[in-house]
Amino acid sequence: MNPVVAFVVVMLVWTVSDFVAKKTQSLLSSLFVASIIFLIGFLSGIFPEDLLSSSSLLALAGVVVGFIIVHLGTMISLDDFKKQWKTLLVGIATVLGIGVALLVAGWVFGPRISGSTADGYAQAIDFVVAGTGALSGGTISVLIVQDAALGVGLTNIAVFPVPIAALQGLIGFPLTSIILRKEAARLRDEYRAGNIEAVVVEEKDSAGTRLPDALTTTAGTLFVVGLVVLASLGINNLTNGVLNTFVVALVFGITLRSLGIFKPSVLGGIDAFGLMMIAIMILVFGPLATVEPSDVKALAFPLLLAFVFGVAGIAGFSALVGKLLGYSVPMSVAIGLTSLYGFPGTMILSQEAAKGAGETPEEVAAIEGQILPKMIVAGFSTVTITSVIVTSIIAGRIGTG
Repeated sequence: MNPVVAFVVVMLVWTVSDFVAKKTQSLLSSLFVASIIFLIGFLSGIFPEDLLSSSSLLALAGVVVGFIIVHLGTMISLDDFKKQWKTLLVGIATVLGIGVALLVAGWVFGPRISGSTADGYAQAIDFVVAGTGALSGGTISVLIVQDAALGVGLTNIAVFPVPIAALQGLIGFPLTSIILRKEAARLRDEYRAGNIEAVVVEEKDSAGTRLPDALTTTAGTLFVVGLVVLASLGINNLTNGVLNTFVVALVFGITLRSLGIFKPSVLGGIDAFGLMMIAIMILVFGPLATVEPSDVKALAFPLLLAFVFGVAGIAGFSALVGKLLGYSVPMSVAIGLTSLYGFPGTMILSQEAAKGAGETPEEVAAIEGQILPKMIVAGFSTVTITSVIVTSIIAGRIGTG
């Protein structure tokens, strides 16, 4: 596809999605609307499969995703990050909840979701393991499941996580949007009652940096942040992925902000930030281009069970643990639902909820200050950290019965 045409089509989709989100006051999030448009477009053949890759945005996203992660780190102070230990526990409970719920589904519906194939025999437990990894994790978890399944000749189990990974945003985005709207409205009332500390936006934006002026320009900022991303990649490679690139980048961002080297929201205000964010969001829609109607049809029943029981496990475990730790039920469930999409949805949905509930810049800033740090840490605790660990452990169960 012509690269310019592809770029223009993608921008049109995002423009329409953003317009709908604003008109519905984020009831229909921009991510959800864009997901629906892309899914229909790819399944119907209106959009060619190479639309996203031809636009060059996927390639750009692969380069700048680390930059955005560092930026996220600089949006959270070290004190804020320390306060999120409860969020980490809710995230762990969420992944366990998905596993338990899918295990129950396997016991109840096992004979109906298992079946022989030419290259192996898939049992209910295989779908449970594959579904847990896919629902609670990102690309890394899916790859772990696929490697284990192909290793014992179960191609249907290797395929199973792909439509889950591609479609789970369609479930997670609207559910989180609705729940966060309730939480944002509650926080707005708390702010008006004086129970939430005001966020002084001017002080955050005007915070200084120890970097020389030459390194605070658009090019200079991208150069310095790029060095941090390279360092994160290096640590990832040295530890064979034990210390994930994005986790390291987030920690670097938090640390460098705390040391005064990076200003808060280090990429904020530079000319390239808007385009970088759009490119990152395109990563969310990449898997939709590979979904075939036949894939969804063949695995329709296991997919339905995975989503119904998985979401039930997320809601039940996250709400219970979150409530015990002092979080509201909506905030707890929203934290759990991050397992269905992770970043950048965690940031976009938080910002949309805050803008939808707040009526003044001060209210929006106060609401976002309460929601965004939890959602960012939640995304990493469910998708990046907990899920990869859990998936690595349980993947060995595939094919063992």
